[in-house]
Amino acid sequence: MILLSRREKWRRRQEHRLMALLVLGVLAFAVSPLLAQSSGNQGQSQQPANSQPAQEIPDAPSTVQPPAPKLPTEMPPEPGTSAPPAYPGEAGQQPNQEKQAAPPMPPIETIPPGSRPRNQINPKQDLYTISVSANVVQIPVLVKYSDGRRVDGLLSKDFVVKENGKVQTLTYFSSDPFELSVAVLLDTGIADVALQKVNQSYGSLVGAFSPYDEVALYTYSSTVTQVTDYTGRPEKLTAALNQMKLVRGRNNGPPVLGGPLGPQGPTVNGAPVGGPIIQPVNTPPREAHVLNDAILRAALDLSKRDRTRRKVIFVISDGRDLGSKASYRDVLKVLETHDIQVKAVVVDSGALPLYKQVDKLHLWGQGYSNILPKYSSATGGGEVFSELSRNAMENAYAQITSEARNQYTLAYIPKATAGPAYRDIEVLVDKKGLNIYAKHGYYPVPSAR
Repeated sequence: MILLSRREKWRRRQEHRLMALLVLGVLAFAVSPLLAQSSGNQGQSQQPANSQPAQEIPDAPSTVQPPAPKLPTEMPPEPGTSAPPAYPGEAGQQPNQEKQAAPPMPPIETIPPGSRPRNQINPKQDLYTISVSANVVQIPVLVKYSDGRRVDGLLSKDFVVKENGKVQTLTYFSSDPFELSVAVLLDTGIADVALQKVNQSYGSLVGAFSPYDEVALYTYSSTVTQVTDYTGRPEKLTAALNQMKLVRGRNNGPPVLGGPLGPQGPTVNGAPVGGPIIQPVNTPPREAHVLNDAILRAALDLSKRDRTRRKVIFVISDGRDLGSKASYRDVLKVLETHDIQVKAVVVDSGALPLYKQVDKLHLWGQGYSNILPKYSSATGGGEVFSELSRNAMENAYAQITSEARNQYTLAYIPKATAGPAYRDIEVLVDKKGLNIYAKHGYYPVPSAR
C-alpha cells in the first residue's frame, strides 16, 4: 500500500507537469505574434545610436496610403566622381541624424490700417517732385509765341535770370505740371445780364480743374465772403456754384431817384402823397466794389496752403475797384511775398473795346478800372482775358488753368543781403520773337531766429 501510494503520487506529479507544459505551450503559441510585433516596434524606436542595420528592407505596401517616395537630397554626381550618400543609412549616415536646419524666414513688416507701404508708388509722383526751402526763389515762367500759342520744349540753358541786374545760377529747372491751389473770386456787383451769363458757364469752370487741384470760392461786391473752403471735390464746388445762380447782379442803367418807382413813392406837385410837403433830396447811393480787399483776403488764405502747390487767384469781374480799404501797393506786396499769381477774365463793360481805352483814365468817384492787368502782369499771371460771350468765357477758363499748371519753373538761391528790400527779377529767353510772362520781383521772407 505504501508503494502504491508513492506510485500514485509520482503519476499525479507527471500528469500535473504535462498539463502545465500543455498550458504553457498554448499560451506561448497565442502570445508569440503579439510579442513579436511589440518587440519589432520597440526595436525600431529604441534602436541604439551606434548600431547600423545590416540591410534596409522596405515595409510592405499599406492598404491605406501608398508609401512616400524617397527622393535624393542632392543632384546626381558628375561622371568620374564618387556619388555622395543620398539615402539615410548609407555610407555610415545615422538613421536618426538630425536634418540640416532650414534658413530663417525674412522679417515680415506690418503696417497700420489705412496706411501704405513705403515702397508703394504714389500716383502723384508722376507729376513732379520738388523740395522747397526758405532761401530758394521760385519763378514760374510762361512763354508764348506772338500769336498766343504756348512755347514748349525749352531747356534750362535757354533761360537767363537776373536779380537786380546780376545773372543768377539756376539750381532747379522743370517743365512738369504742378498741382494748383486756386481762389476763385466772383464779382456779384456786375450787371445782372452779365452775371447770368457767367452763371451759365459754371460747368466749364469746374471742369477746368484737375483732380489734384484744390479750389475755394469767394464772392465780393461791397463786402467779401468766402463761400467754400479749399476742396478737391468737384461736387462740392458744383453745389456751391449752383447756389450762386440765385444771386442777382445790379440793375442796368442809372439808379431811379424819382417818379412812382423812386424811393419816395408817388408824389403830387413834388410832395409825397399823404405826407407833409418836404422837398426831396436826391442822393444816389454810393456803390462799393472792393476788388483790392477781395484779392487781399484770398492772398492771405492762400499763403497758408502747401508751398509745393502753385497758388493762383482767379478773378471773374469787370475789373473795377471802388471803396477798398487796402491799396494796390499793399496787396501787391503780399502777392509777391507769397508767390501768388493773379489771372482774370474781364466781363461786362470791362470787356468792351472802347472801354479798354478809357479805363486808363481815373475819374474821381468812379474808382480804378485797370487794376487787374497790373496785378496779372506784376505776378506773372499773363494776359487778362476780356470776354463777352459764354463760349469765350468757357474757353478762357480752360486756357487759364492749363497755363497756370504747365509753366516752366526756375529756381535759384539768392545771395544774402541786409533787410527785406524789394528785389527786381528779369527773365530772358535765348530766342527772338517770344513773349515772356514772369513776376517782376519779390520781397524776401525774413529768416526765423
